[in-house]
Amino acid sequence: MANVLITGTSSGIGLATALECARAGHKVFATMRNPAGAPQVGEVAKRESLPIEVRTLDVDSDESVRDCFAGISEPIDALVNNAGVERHGSIEELPMQAFVDTMNTNYFGAVRCIRAVLPRMRAARKGCIVNISSVAGRIAFSPFAPYTASKFALEAISEVLAGEVKSFNIRVAIVEPGMQDTKMARAAEKPMQSAYAQGPRWAGWFRLALANAMPPETTARVVRQIIENDTWQLRHPSGPDAVPFLNWRAAMTDEQWVDWSALDDEAWYERVQNDFGMNVRADSTKA
Repeated sequence: MANVLITGTSSGIGLATALECARAGHKVFATMRNPAGAPQVGEVAKRESLPIEVRTLDVDSDESVRDCFAGISEPIDALVNNAGVERHGSIEELPMQAFVDTMNTNYFGAVRCIRAVLPRMRAARKGCIVNISSVAGRIAFSPFAPYTASKFALEAISEVLAGEVKSFNIRVAIVEPGMQDTKMARAAEKPMQSAYAQGPRWAGWFRLALANAMPPETTARVVRQIIENDTWQLRHPSGPDAVPFLNWRAAMTDEQWVDWSALDDEAWYERVQNDFGMNVRADSTKA
């Protein structure tokens, strides 16, 4: 059984992954910024007698990361970088701080944790680092510029890291969830007032897709399997819509993708209806 440290376990994929791994017998260090404000993982662990220790960790803080990892005397066999935030809006209209904050958590937060765990994994000549990305780590679309940029960065550094550490028997995996029912995804249902058309369009897409979205346990199972199966596969799409969505984007040239995003409303809605069978217009109540 492995010792697994997971970031961002207050809800969503992080919470589901902590419970999935602990129920499989792994010891889990479930970390989050404010454990007192998100007691669910601790309550479930106590009720089910699961091997979970809840620790305070703010991935935005060098000091918090250093203190958390230094406070764990056991070897850390697997690190799951899951902590993340999402900000959506047009590049022009979002405050600059939205870009800074998103990159600090989703990208630099993962880098901080990777740097903290690598010395002991390298010394042990074994380990597994799982970075939770998204299909948005390979598909850039408005109004999610801060989020997609941070996930593109996470995917890039994961590729670099995989090449650096393989000779030390350290595995690196990127998990790319499609649409899954989390608080972060639910927030995207609410479009902001904007001079740009993409926000309301994608809000309708999210509303419809979330009606039949997979739960975060879908990705939790993928993460557990990566930890347990000794796979060296780098990328792992998660959920039934992830691969079709990635393939759909890959079938377009970059210029076609830009043109699709720039379509007028009626042409865009018609294209989504034709390609996906989804009526995502704001006044629609069914596909």
